[in-house]
Amino acid sequence: MGSDVKYHVHLNREMLEGAEVAILPGDPGRVGKTARYLDPDAHFVASNREFTSWLATLDGHKVLVCSTGIGGPSVSICLEELASLGITDFYRIGTTGAIQPDIELGSLIITTGAVRLDGASTHYAPIEYPAVADLELTNSLVAAAREFGLPHRVGITAACDTFYPGQERYDTFTGYVPRRFQGSLEEWRHLQVLNYEMESATLFVIASVFGLKAGMVASAIVSRARSETPDDTVLALAEENLARVMKRALQIRFASLS
Repeated sequence: MGSDVKYHVHLNREMLEGAEVAILPGDPGRVGKTARYLDPDAHFVASNREFTSWLATLDGHKVLVCSTGIGGPSVSICLEELASLGITDFYRIGTTGAIQPDIELGSLIITTGAVRLDGASTHYAPIEYPAVADLELTNSLVAAAREFGLPHRVGITAACDTFYPGQERYDTFTGYVPRRFQGSLEEWRHLQVLNYEMESATLFVIASVFGLKAGMVASAIVSRARSETPDDTVLALAEENLARVMKRALQIRFASLS
């Protein structure tokens, strides 16, 4: 591996072909599907550990699609290395657990800010520093969702380092949740938090600290008012809606830059 190739993502500037925008799904299996939705001629670029990358072209702009894996630490690695290769705009897409009972499965949740329940973001800024999305990227996602008439909510996400105790799930090996998190789901619900996920706080804090832009849209595949377990039967619809909104949001974003 050449010295100009980043250690984890296995990419260099030449491989990105001038791309300044990246879409960041968590799941490596979602990368190719998302890239092909943007561009039928999109192609595989690299894969190492949780980081799989494809390159697409949309409206004359190169777009990198790169998976991050699960959680803040791997997101921080991805942002560090992609930022050093010239990526300035980061759109995260993913699946999520809705907290508010009126959010139906398959609905999109566009995050404006995140509750910092993670640890990785604290390595970049103190906990008092806000985890907020970029306004322009967020507005492009909202405009796309509205244009397609897709059910969506816009607001605050709780970003947590663990899938089980930190999100107050009791269907675990021990069935026990530490006292710190007991009752936390109901508290976030009363504070109008929309959902749980595991990457947004790290994403937003690092992007802001670096002077870059980040936005996020996720599709609800579980309603925590009804179940602790995600429903894979809605996964295909969730992925399609995310790809549709992401493609249109990019077109809106690119048009604003011309």
